[in-house]
Amino acid sequence: MAYVDSLIRTALEEDIGRGDLTSLACLEPNPLRAHIVAKSVGVLSGLMPALKVFDIVDSANRITPLKQEGSAFAAGDIILNIDGFNQTVLASERVALNFLAHLSGVATMTSRFVAKLNGSRCRVLDTRKTTPGWRYLEKLAVQHGGGVNHRFGLFDMILVKDNHIASAGSVTEAVRRAREFMKTSDFRLQFDIDLHDIFIEVEVTNENELREACDSQVDRIMLDNQSLASLARLVESARKLNPSIQLEASGNITLDTVAEVAATGVDFVSIGALTHSAPASDFSLKVVPG
Repeated sequence: MAYVDSLIRTALEEDIGRGDLTSLACLEPNPLRAHIVAKSVGVLSGLMPALKVFDIVDSANRITPLKQEGSAFAAGDIILNIDGFNQTVLASERVALNFLAHLSGVATMTSRFVAKLNGSRCRVLDTRKTTPGWRYLEKLAVQHGGGVNHRFGLFDMILVKDNHIASAGSVTEAVRRAREFMKTSDFRLQFDIDLHDIFIEVEVTNENELREACDSQVDRIMLDNQSLASLARLVESARKLNPSIQLEASGNITLDTVAEVAATGVDFVSIGALTHSAPASDFSLKVVPG
């Protein structure tokens, strides 16, 4: 995607600027062989932007991946083999490692949540709590970790949240207005999406809002910031009102609580921490002597 290339070029400009002063000063241009090695355990993501980094800096460098996106790695595993030129490989090193470290961290965090739900039909969702400019890559990393993407942005589904409900006056009125807008020429002109592909989700906090959402025949209900007991009651009520409606739990879900949340019967758990709090995986570029 064009803006991923732009992000990579911006990162390189930020890091290299006018040139790698140290390498230019200390090194004669010579062939170099190196590896990128994992120093932690995790799930790989970020291979695509890392390869683009090396290609943009010097397309003559030959980079050979030994792992695929979404594959597990252990400390000591070689991720990439590099045959190239010392000055340009070292100029590429930090930016390539930054992409690998952060995105593999997201994939690894996601995989840990997914593992907690092993045997459950509940799926792990991401959110829009992403690093500005990195959303496509972070959501791709969630997929690599076994998770599922929620909406990409504000433009590809309708998610009626508490402030929309407060402004419209009720769940029923907010959903009615949404459906009316989708019949207008403004919608057809501004949004390049088929009316039948628009997904409608509503965030609810209590039984009354839940009943309104079910009566409005929305596609999914988000149950936000509920205690386990309250969540279980709302799930039971929703299943009685509409057995086929999708249910999503969100709000402060952790590795310690996600299995209990899923056990209430929700279809999805959405977790902002996948992207905003994932610890970076650890990789290093090591030159092969000789």
